[in-house]
Amino acid sequence: MPLTPLDIHNKEFSRRIRGYDEDEVNEFLDQVIKDYEIVIRENKELHNQILVVQEKLDHFANIEETLSKTIIVAQEAADEVRNNAKKEAQLIVKEAEKNADRIVNESLAKSRKIALEVEELKKQASIYRARFRTLVEAQLDLLSQDGWESLEDRDRHADRHLDNEREIKEIY
Repeated sequence: MPLTPLDIHNKEFSRRIRGYDEDEVNEFLDQVIKDYEIVIRENKELHNQILVVQEKLDHFANIEETLSKTIIVAQEAADEVRNNAKKEAQLIVKEAEKNADRIVNESLAKSRKIALEVEELKKQASIYRARFRTLVEAQLDLLSQDGWESLEDRDRHADRHLDNEREIKEIY
């Protein structure tokens, strides 16, 4: 156990024949006591400073650990967000490609249907023109001929008209 200033102050030495000067020893001990008190006080102050610094160090170590964990969590969250965004982008692209394919296929089907309708209308118009031409020619023949002979020709002409229609239908 270390000496205290009081231990030094209360210390008594035994006396001998040729001993030291008592006043000089007491003066020296008083100086030692003062210096020892100063050392003890400085030691306590340094110890208190060490405690404060240690508390701050512990606090900053906790902050560092918390920040480190926070950075790791933030990085993991960023990675997860990035991966989710990539997946979502891929899904959007696939959906857009499906929609584009569907639209193209629908457009091609409509185009084919319209082309078939156009062809059918062309055939019908051609048949209509041929029938109308035949009818007009038959009417002109009737107008140009008089009498029963014209009726017989009309029957022949009608037969020819029917033959023309059959030929037209066979073509289309």
